[in-house]
Amino acid sequence: MRADDLILVSVDDHICEPADMFDAHVPDRYRAQAPRVVDERDGSQQWYYGEVRGRNLGLNAVAGKPPEMFNVNPSRYEDMRPGCYDVDERVRDMSAGGQLAGLNFPNWTGFAGQVLNLGPDRDVNLVMIKAYNDWHVDEWCGAHADRFIPCGILPLFDAVEAGNEVRRLAAKGCHAVTFSENPAGLGMPSIHTDAWDPLFAACCDTGTVLCCHVGSSSKAASTVPDAPPPVPMNLSSTMSIYTFGDLLWAEFWHRFPGLRFALSEGDIGWIPYFLQRAEHTLARHNGWMKQQQPQGLSPTELFHERILVCFIEDRVGVRLLDSFNVTNVCWESDYPHSDSSWPDAPEHLAELFDDVDDAIVDRITHENAMRHFQFDPFAHRPRERCTAAALRAEAADVDTVTHVGRAADDSDLESWKKMTGAIARTAR
Repeated sequence: MRADDLILVSVDDHICEPADMFDAHVPDRYRAQAPRVVDERDGSQQWYYGEVRGRNLGLNAVAGKPPEMFNVNPSRYEDMRPGCYDVDERVRDMSAGGQLAGLNFPNWTGFAGQVLNLGPDRDVNLVMIKAYNDWHVDEWCGAHADRFIPCGILPLFDAVEAGNEVRRLAAKGCHAVTFSENPAGLGMPSIHTDAWDPLFAACCDTGTVLCCHVGSSSKAASTVPDAPPPVPMNLSSTMSIYTFGDLLWAEFWHRFPGLRFALSEGDIGWIPYFLQRAEHTLARHNGWMKQQQPQGLSPTELFHERILVCFIEDRVGVRLLDSFNVTNVCWESDYPHSDSSWPDAPEHLAELFDDVDDAIVDRITHENAMRHFQFDPFAHRPRERCTAAALRAEAADVDTVTHVGRAADDSDLESWKKMTGAIARTAR
């Protein structure tokens, strides 16, 4: 399929949330407790929720910059392109990159919204989580209904409230929520208990997908504390492998056969091997493991039926598509993060899919996302205006090179060491 003819819907992009996002959504009595952006002594800007420090911008806001200008350091809004935080500019950037639509994960709250779960008052936490979701669904996604798949965050400290929020979001047309890749890593019950049943029931009732983003357990892949940065960067998919392993053998599938999970930003090329290993494990060891397969499904059958996956540019995964249920494989852009293929995704994908049937390409690039997340952009704009070529024609004036920021230097490496050291201390 030609690059110009692709219709691209990403299931993993991100928002560098604007500083005024809570202004219209937090009740007056809670306004003093709302999260805020603080100017730090080093000149950077940082979100805080009370005394809890949010996630920094750094590599999460480098769209349009050459790699030599990727910074790990926290940065300021003026050091990134407006499409990172301004919804109208985001849509222009999407069009310039030939992308029709995207599902946007949070940024400063953590990818599972975990920062807003850490305040000492759970009632206030719930107010802020709902305020975040109202901003995200009504303002960000609502500004361009044909361009965004809404994705909510949850009060993970209370599974009943989380289920209530899923139902409230579904009534607003939101059928995706972000869930931790490993809630036990956040000090919450593991998925191998029945603690999450109220949430899982709500997701089944509303057709809502639980999206497990890499890094949403506030942990990173690591080997030894003094490993150089290429080690954890190269192993970034490891956390998705752990989540995959937990999901294949989870007991909740017996109770919730209609539940659907998505593995976000973990790539797919590794999956066929671990499916093979799962089948071997079942065949060789179930005499003593006594694992009862839900609804009689083998691990591979369960994966093919109930777990969604995605990739940016995974050549190995595309060569192994015969090992997948291609109706559950999606594409992601990851804008504005450092792994993103923006603004050249159509050209990269056309090369990647050179020998793939056009019908399968359509499924992966947009049809699967539309079906699973109950999203129909064609209800808002004709299909012929949704192709990469048509969208780029609408944004021909967009400069896709970002001209602000600075070259990477030793301070970025020091920030990396400090950040990974903090993660390691938390893990201990």
